[in-house]
Amino acid sequence: MGNCLRKASLDDLETCEGRNRADSRNRILSNRSENASATDDSSNPCFRFPTTDDIDKLVLDFLAVIRSLVDNSQEPPPAMLTLRAIADKEDGWIRMVSSMVNVVPMDSPMGPSVITLLLYDCPLPSKDTVLKLSHMFQSSQKVGNVQTSASQQRNICVVMGCIAEKMAGPNSIAILSDTTLDYLVSNLRDDTDPYVALHSLIALEKFAQTSENKVMIKKRLMAAKQHPLLELEKWATEAHYVRRQVGFCARWCLDNLFLTEGRKYSHDTVDMTGIHVMLNTKDVSEYLKISPNGLEARSDVYSFESVRCTFQVNSGTWYYETLLITSGVMQIGWATKDSMFLNHEGYGIGDDEYSLACDGCRGLIWHNARSEHYVGSPCWKPGDILGCLLDLERREIIFYINGFPLKPWFPTSYVARTGFFAAASFMAFQQCLFNFGNAPFKYPPTDREYQAFNDHATLNPEDRVVLPRHIYLDQLRKLSVREDSCTLCFDQKASVRLLPCEHRGFCQTCSKQLAECPMCRATIAEVAEVDHT
Repeated sequence: MGNCLRKASLDDLETCEGRNRADSRNRILSNRSENASATDDSSNPCFRFPTTDDIDKLVLDFLAVIRSLVDNSQEPPPAMLTLRAIADKEDGWIRMVSSMVNVVPMDSPMGPSVITLLLYDCPLPSKDTVLKLSHMFQSSQKVGNVQTSASQQRNICVVMGCIAEKMAGPNSIAILSDTTLDYLVSNLRDDTDPYVALHSLIALEKFAQTSENKVMIKKRLMAAKQHPLLELEKWATEAHYVRRQVGFCARWCLDNLFLTEGRKYSHDTVDMTGIHVMLNTKDVSEYLKISPNGLEARSDVYSFESVRCTFQVNSGTWYYETLLITSGVMQIGWATKDSMFLNHEGYGIGDDEYSLACDGCRGLIWHNARSEHYVGSPCWKPGDILGCLLDLERREIIFYINGFPLKPWFPTSYVARTGFFAAASFMAFQQCLFNFGNAPFKYPPTDREYQAFNDHATLNPEDRVVLPRHIYLDQLRKLSVREDSCTLCFDQKASVRLLPCEHRGFCQTCSKQLAECPMCRATIAEVAEVDHT
């Protein structure tokens, strides 16, 4: 995925930009949400935050072009550079944020991600500026007969979550006023548009990164007549894909942040019968959320989070499926143990020579940080099934979208021959459910014999438990670590030194995941065995 901004040809950009800009503007007029509740904002006049048509156009231009940028070396598009210059001044930053709240449509698969990208790319505002914006948000909730739409409220919550994450600490405490907290918690109801409920919950999670806020939020939730998260976690298995996301996040918060007396942890109540392969909680980048049964994953952070499964294949033909809960940027496919997870630099599955992935949001196949457009299938949407087949005898990788096969792939530059895992990477606010064969496949291949991971794998009892992070970290603290252990994994012996910087303290496995020395940030040219004589 690189830096999330990739390059297409000029003709492609112009064609796609024009088409998508028109689509975006049409969606803004309707202001409705795919897969959301039937909230109709057209019955009331719509409140607009103060901005200008020029800034609105820049935001829409960036939203239109973002899906077609497909090369790591691409310079940021002109719209992004102009918005960055506008946001360099405090009043410009407020007008840019106001524009995003006004015009980013509910049904754009890249909408919340674009808000996040722009906010993280622009200079950090002062506390006073953020407080001024917060007061604007508060005063806008209802002004006479003019009120904010569901899409505006969703966008406000996305903005508040990004600000909370960027300004964690004392400033975050000041921003989370009683009014803001009341607003976010009041959205955690069954009759709220589920997109608004989802991003209100994510914003509360971001605010809770500051311990004082965490205590305040927990008290506010506990003071409710019925704990809102206990009600919302019941949505975690729903077929309505936005409500399902709300349920997933509510359950994760109850397990990891807002613990409730008398409630069992999800890993103590989940049924693991028949599940022999899952996402590997010990082989995952740091911010990815994994469900208690180890089969569903979600990211709500700016970085590009990745994970591999627990089962490795070396020969034969293998197949698994993924149910898409969201429709944004995910790179799903195959990787070996040598694939690097550089989440903060935007590199994941398909971004090195050891992995290959499908990105159905942008219609791309990724390998070695290069992409190629495929044809014959529209942008994926919630509810679609991505099938992933690996045939090591014919040396083919085939992706299927709802049973429709894309052309076989196996680049000559693909250096891997054995040791493959199912793997995926996630942009912000993306979620999917994996089926490694524990349930019947919906679109199994019909042109060849294949095997399912779940029929051949086993899991140790301790590997079947997805622990909340605070419990996992507490267990790590209690472990006794050998003096010669790797300083990254603490599992294997530190046996290599990094060249040319000569820093030591790493094992062979971890050193393969590094592009730079963790101690001095020097580029690693090679690794050498440590001479213990």
